[in-house]
Amino acid sequence: MQSRTVHPGPSLVVWLALALPLVGAAQKYTVTDLGTLGGSGSGAQAINVSGEIAGYASVAGNGSTDAFLYAAGKMTDLGTLGGTVGVGNAINSSGQVAGYATDKTTYRAFLDANGTMKNIGDLGGGSAVAYGINNAGQVVGAAYLPDGEVHPFLYANGQMTDLGTLGSTTPGWWNTALGINNLGQVAGYSYDSQGNFFAYLWSNGVMKNLGTLGGLWSQAYAVNDNGQVTGIGYTKNGEAHAFLNTAGTMKDLGTLQGTPTSWGLALNNAGVVVGQSNIKSNVTYHAFIWNGKIQDLNSLIPPRSGWVLVSANGINDAGQIVGMGTHNGQQHAYLLTPQ
Repeated sequence: MQSRTVHPGPSLVVWLALALPLVGAAQKYTVTDLGTLGGSGSGAQAINVSGEIAGYASVAGNGSTDAFLYAAGKMTDLGTLGGTVGVGNAINSSGQVAGYATDKTTYRAFLDANGTMKNIGDLGGGSAVAYGINNAGQVVGAAYLPDGEVHPFLYANGQMTDLGTLGSTTPGWWNTALGINNLGQVAGYSYDSQGNFFAYLWSNGVMKNLGTLGGLWSQAYAVNDNGQVTGIGYTKNGEAHAFLNTAGTMKDLGTLQGTPTSWGLALNNAGVVVGQSNIKSNVTYHAFIWNGKIQDLNSLIPPRSGWVLVSANGINDAGQIVGMGTHNGQQHAYLLTPQ
């Protein structure tokens, strides 16, 4: 049920869930700075049932940004595939990390197990990126075909399967899978033949269009083990809001401060959604949590902490949240732990 962020374009668990607060109760969090790999910045993308975290961090000295695994208070450099970019986008209960990294020429989808990063291939076009992984080690993402089309894929047992599209056959249009649950259901977005893109849920070989919030388009970023999906949907007035889709019904989660845009980026098995919203004061963004209502995570951490939480990218069933923010002006990965 891990998700990842909107694609850069080469250009998820059974646990005894802790009780979550009632709607209206202000859950508070402590903040842990995950640090970097010696460089200036980092970001956390996903967290598993054990509190292990995957993400990316800049490395001192060589100018690269590497994938990392954070566990037991330590950030481990997972490296790249020979290039200068590595991003850990998802992590499962075994600590396997999926993401993308560059080799000497292009982006490659990887699966890292026990510190060994493996290129898992593509769909014949020479490049791929991975965004999600489940506890069975199935990986999802997007890959190029020989004709330049980009399709979502499911990687399992050493084989990459093309999941198809909602009708798109145009080279370069980004059709992608962004999340997978432990039942093998896949969430992402795809274009139709007219060039419109929609959130989908793929299950048992069938890709279902999840619709919109009354507007033209939508994108899905994550799916939990109950088949609930979160993402972004366009409204009738052209705004784009985070949504939670449950059994085919898409609920508008709103935005912070009545602004026009929010993204639902991850959710846990209780249906608690985290993500990002713009705010009225300026063009910056704040991380949010939705548990019956949308709340700015910056209002739920200690005051004068030095943090501005920009994006919440992952949440586990214990309610721990990871993402990216600025700490005393430096972009760092963070972990929020319910008090």
